[in-house]
Amino acid sequence: MIEVVFSQTMLTSTPMSEDEAIQLGEEFGLIVGEVDEELRAYLGLERAEGVVVFEVIGGKPADLAGIKARSLIKEIDSHDIHTLKEFGTALKIALTTENFSLATYEPADPTNQGLTGGVHFHFVRVKKT
Repeated sequence: MIEVVFSQTMLTSTPMSEDEAIQLGEEFGLIVGEVDEELRAYLGLERAEGVVVFEVIGGKPADLAGIKARSLIKEIDSHDIHTLKEFGTALKIALTTENFSLATYEPADPTNQGLTGGVHFHFVRVKKT
């Protein structure tokens, strides 16, 4: 597996771990995990690849940006996301800014008023402290 390096000036010298990526996701307002074969089949995906949102924590930036449970994180600020480590690295960089974009794929859900699935772009505003 190849790790993607986004910006050496913004990252620490320590590589991103999956646990750190999960923790950053929670701080942002998402409970996430990598897509495995079981999730791939359940969501009707072609490949077991990506990061799925299991839960959105109310009142956090992810919730305010309109990200939904069961969606897949596809990109953060134009950086493609395929693994938890890529998610964590991209989110770590994005959180240093006040505004960034996050793209999700939401599978079709017949119980959700017949809306079809598709890619959705979310614009995130994070207040610096």
